[in-house]
Amino acid sequence: MPGLWGVIIRATGAVIMLFVLTRILGKRQISQLTFFEYITGIALGDLAGTLSTDLEANYLHGVASLLVWFALPFGMELLTLKSIRLRRLLDGQSTALIQEGKILEDNLKKERFTADELLEQLRTKSIFRVADVEFATLEPNGELSVLLKEEHQPLTPKHMGIQVPPANNPQTVIIDGEILDEPLSKIGLNRGWLHTELEKQGVAQQNVFLAQVDNMKQLYVDVYSDELKIPTPQNKELLHALLKKCQADLELFALQCTQAEAKEMYTDAAGSIQRVLDSITYLLKR
Repeated sequence: MPGLWGVIIRATGAVIMLFVLTRILGKRQISQLTFFEYITGIALGDLAGTLSTDLEANYLHGVASLLVWFALPFGMELLTLKSIRLRRLLDGQSTALIQEGKILEDNLKKERFTADELLEQLRTKSIFRVADVEFATLEPNGELSVLLKEEHQPLTPKHMGIQVPPANNPQTVIIDGEILDEPLSKIGLNRGWLHTELEKQGVAQQNVFLAQVDNMKQLYVDVYSDELKIPTPQNKELLHALLKKCQADLELFALQCTQAEAKEMYTDAAGSIQRVLDSITYLLKR
């Protein structure tokens, strides 16, 4: 039993130290690893495991080893922020595997990359024809970055000459039926507005699993009851339809009017609404 408690205490201490050290080393330790970071992660995990279970080993010696394996990579990371040469030495450099649509066989051999592996990496990015690729670069972390040829790139609003509003991060205002006041205040709204929008959709706050507000102040709601159908917000569509109707009515009045002055007034008003529609249609139809 004393040995069991010793393992529990040592393991708890190792876990706490490992958590603190990896938090200080940063998020890269758990995302895209370079060679050096990969080695560091393995060494820290192995030392923590040995420190937890090897009761005959000196605990302080194990702690010292952990601190050394933490201090050296941390110091090297600080140095690489200031030195390009050191950064290239430790992190490596990207290697072009496809350039101007042509596969670079010498670079494939240099990186010990087979044609099958190249095709596999392309397929993971939903690319099945090498002929569609303009550039492909193998990054130091092993990821393949791909640029498609211009004619094969996805169509964007810019290609079609369509203006789009800036995309702001949607704010989550309800989670598990609890209203989050801070996100509401960030977008200049309050609980009164939120309750009104929930009433419009016929949803009780307690039945809301998650609710978000976009940059157009539209509320998206997901409820616990999956069989409950939530109406899609139609505020923008209704506003667009209302403006179009007003413009059509003004044009009709202009056609039916016999007085030149009134006819001109209706025509100018219809033109003003059309200019407003031209400037905000991309917002209302987003």
